[in-house]
Amino acid sequence: MALSAAIPPRIPVVTMYIYIVIIFAFIGWTDLARVARGKFISLKNEEYVMAAKIAGVSDAKIIVKHLLPGFISYLVVATTLAIPGMILGETAMSFLGLGIRSPATSWGVLLQEAQQIDNVALYPWKLIPLGFVIIAVLTFNFLGDGLRDAADPYKR
Repeated sequence: MALSAAIPPRIPVVTMYIYIVIIFAFIGWTDLARVARGKFISLKNEEYVMAAKIAGVSDAKIIVKHLLPGFISYLVVATTLAIPGMILGETAMSFLGLGIRSPATSWGVLLQEAQQIDNVALYPWKLIPLGFVIIAVLTFNFLGDGLRDAADPYKR
């Protein structure tokens, strides 16, 4: 929130969206980098990698042929599980007035308009975006869990 507060308030909507994406990327890359490093280190110690080294295969070929295929499945799963966090983050920032603002439309802006109880009492359909947020987040979570189960090499 501190980074989004540093964004000037009177900028175009597209520029605001780009700033929000940059903020989320700035915050989220460290998690992926830490886990990617750990995954590569664990894959590096696998028997098939050791067998390839003993056979005289170059390091670049080991990375491309053996390590990357094992990592790509994890990367797809990590991406599908990170998307709900980004959706909720943008929605929360826009709801609090730190993200995309009112002339533009986002789920956070729509929910901000529905926060007055008298407004919801007169126009109950203003809560419909909340359902879409919940559906989108659950869909990406279930997709990520399904992909993780499908890509699990230890699954029986």
